[in-house]
Amino acid sequence: MPALYRKPSPPSDDKRWKIVETRMRRMGDRPAALIEALHAAQEAFGYLDEDALNYVGDTLGVPHSRVYGVATFYSFFTLKPQGAHTCVVCTGTACYINGAKEILNGLERRLGVRPKETTGDGRLSVLTARCLGACSLAPAVIVDGEVKGKVGAAELVAQLEAM
Repeated sequence: MPALYRKPSPPSDDKRWKIVETRMRRMGDRPAALIEALHAAQEAFGYLDEDALNYVGDTLGVPHSRVYGVATFYSFFTLKPQGAHTCVVCTGTACYINGAKEILNGLERRLGVRPKETTGDGRLSVLTARCLGACSLAPAVIVDGEVKGKVGAAELVAQLEAM
């Protein structure tokens, strides 16, 4: 690093920034640590806000546009706070032809939430995945980290409403 380089200060005095800083330092505070640093920030704070993206970029010497591009390209990064519960609907071929579309339509009709959105009350975030690798369970979803297979739209929506 150049002699005049001064490491940026974290966006706040929140102790979780120490975790992010440690992971970046462990990777050598280099641009190659970008994805690892974004994972650390999202794990610590639940999502990546503008301050987090800028801080990671400034620390690693990565342009803000590239950091934003990486954060929006990969589906496992989120730029908004997530709900208390998360439902990931598989939209791979087997799941799609066996009812994934009906599940997504049911979630929108009954709960007013579409993929990459969170309900107004902050209780549920809905995401999609191209494939969960559970084709024999189609249609498959992941609710709060638990894989559920052969789910019906009405049954799943009712379960999520009750959460």
